[in-house]
Amino acid sequence: MPTIFIIFGYRFQFFSNDHTPIHVHVIKGGAKAKYNIFPVELIDNKGFKSQELKLIESIIEENVETIAQHWNMFFNNNK
Repeated sequence: MPTIFIIFGYRFQFFSNDHTPIHVHVIKGGAKAKYNIFPVELIDNKGFKSQELKLIESIIEENVETIAQHWNMFFNNNK
């Protein structure tokens, strides 16, 4: 599970066998969420409160290019 970055204890990552569209998994403690990034959209949430989801979404919006760059570098180098 390649980690893109950790901010405020939230781990932003994707799985090595992930699929398109480009998306990111966010994990902290026992909570998990999944967001598409183009556009930024919550796909799944297990355990995060709405205030946390707002923070996570803002972090993703600020880092969309970084997330996409890591995704493309990883999957283009592992084909």
